[in-house]
Amino acid sequence: MDIGTALSEALSGAWQRSLRATPPEQGWWSLAAIAVALAAVAVPTVWRFARLAVTVVHELGHAGVGILVGRRFTGFVVSGDMSGHAVTVGRPTGPGRVLSAWAGYPMPALVGALLIQIAFGGWARTALAVALVLLVVSLVFSRSLHTVATVLVSALIVGTVWWWGGALGPGALVLALGVLLLLGAWRHLGTVMTGGRRQDDPQQLAQLTGVPAGAWNAGYVLVLALCSWWAGAVLLRALG
Repeated sequence: MDIGTALSEALSGAWQRSLRATPPEQGWWSLAAIAVALAAVAVPTVWRFARLAVTVVHELGHAGVGILVGRRFTGFVVSGDMSGHAVTVGRPTGPGRVLSAWAGYPMPALVGALLIQIAFGGWARTALAVALVLLVVSLVFSRSLHTVATVLVSALIVGTVWWWGGALGPGALVLALGVLLLLGAWRHLGTVMTGGRRQDDPQQLAQLTGVPAGAWNAGYVLVLALCSWWAGAVLLRALG
């Protein structure tokens, strides 16, 4: 088999693994995925590492919204203490700056609720393929060895389940990740509301707009509550 044929077959296989598939029947896999996500958020030693997923989505949320409003994304960092920051370049004030600064805390909840919907709709493999592409691209913008390692490990897990996960693996991973991101969004928000620092998003938004940080936190709570309602409705319909 020549290189061209091998490459063609590999691309064809990747395409087939990225298409919508009939979702598996509900059963132990969905309950197990939810249980794993709950444990990851509730057990401190596990959460210390699991929260990296929430941090990555948070920072890429800043980046993605920043790009959409015309700012230039230059890089992001996930620190050893599991915090992070993303840098977008553009006007230091104005609606674009405010939107990109606002997007971090809601993004894990929005993505989490969407993934829960996807897990039961047959699009799990497609979601993993998209996530893998985004993770590979984000390597270019990783600005520390810890960030590179975090993104590489995430891409390895996603890629392995996408390619070799069988009928249940993709749906279980997408569901577990969705629940983890949604619950993790609440945990992250709770931390910033009870012990916010000057560099945290609500304080930065208060400086940019003159609107108190408490008002921004209230807005975050509203968005996360709506995402939780959406995800809860999907779970009740799927598992009820």
